[in-house]
Amino acid sequence: MPDPRDHQLSSYDYPLPPERIAQAPVEPRHSARLLMVPPQGEPSKEATHGTVWDLLEQLRPGDLLVVNDTRVLKARLAVRRSGGGLSELLVLEPRGEGRWLCLARPAKRMRPGDSLTIDGTSIRLKVLAEDPASGGRVVQFPSDCRDAETIEALLNDVGEVPLPPYIERHDPGDAERYQTRYADRPGAVAAPTAGLHFSDELLEALQQKGVDLARITLHVGLGTFRPVETEDLTALELHSEWVDVSPAVVKAVQACRGRVIAVGTTSVRALEGAAQAHGGVLMPYTGPVDLVIQPGYQFKVIQALLTNFHLPKSSLLLLVSALIGRETLLKLYAEAIERNYRFFSYGDAMWIDAAAVQPHAAPTGLATQ
Repeated sequence: MPDPRDHQLSSYDYPLPPERIAQAPVEPRHSARLLMVPPQGEPSKEATHGTVWDLLEQLRPGDLLVVNDTRVLKARLAVRRSGGGLSELLVLEPRGEGRWLCLARPAKRMRPGDSLTIDGTSIRLKVLAEDPASGGRVVQFPSDCRDAETIEALLNDVGEVPLPPYIERHDPGDAERYQTRYADRPGAVAAPTAGLHFSDELLEALQQKGVDLARITLHVGLGTFRPVETEDLTALELHSEWVDVSPAVVKAVQACRGRVIAVGTTSVRALEGAAQAHGGVLMPYTGPVDLVIQPGYQFKVIQALLTNFHLPKSSLLLLVSALIGRETLLKLYAEAIERNYRFFSYGDAMWIDAAAVQPHAAPTGLATQ
């Protein structure tokens, strides 16, 4: 019998002491702590604890790790308004011909027609319009800033890495540490944080063991910054994010002799969104994904997951709950807090093996074409 609380946002709240929010990454990357979820249907089993390096023991030859190769842009810009006041833009999405959707702070001080100058430069921008859907502003950049690839050089010169607001310390090393080691395609405004745990040494050791790697792209966007405010989660809608699931990825899933393992919730959304776009069958897909995954969802592709610890009342908590159950998830979060795990982007990780997934949520057989 479905539990109605599974579809109430207030059921996904939990108390988190501020000191449990990670303010800096650990080194080396693979030394982050790892909570390993016990198998379903074995109430006597308890979670086990180690480090991300222990994935070498958890993964087997023939397993397929699906990672997100998006690269985070230095998308935070300090700008001067025409009256001299200092404001901030977070560059989100291209809107064509050098126009970009941006979050603005303070937004009330940036009205359509206003001129802006990137602080410390002579580069002029112009506010073109308000965007009601996001609360942001459409801003005119130089016309050659058409897409993520062409604006990246400008942002590298004048922008900053857009760390989440709960990270209060900033360090020059964030420019490298807030990227995965396989980051390749620019376009994200937040890192796919589960992937931050993979060091070059761990990737090499997994390859030597016979674990395969496939790369999707999901550019983490506005949805990361918008809190869920819908109490009735059956009515929840999420901002779409751009996804690329290539023919090579589909081929790798088809050829997988072990488990299809998503590294992070972005890899889950990409694979499951691509399958949803084709009636539940995984096929190559490039385009927007706005899939909501919550309890009751049956996964089509992914069988196991490596993920971080997520914010209360977030869509990511819903996704993980769909795999292992809301009550189990909240119990494990309480245990992680008691054991001083580090939470959120620079924090520790959770390993959900296929045996830990609820039977009704697991794929009945990989549907690929």
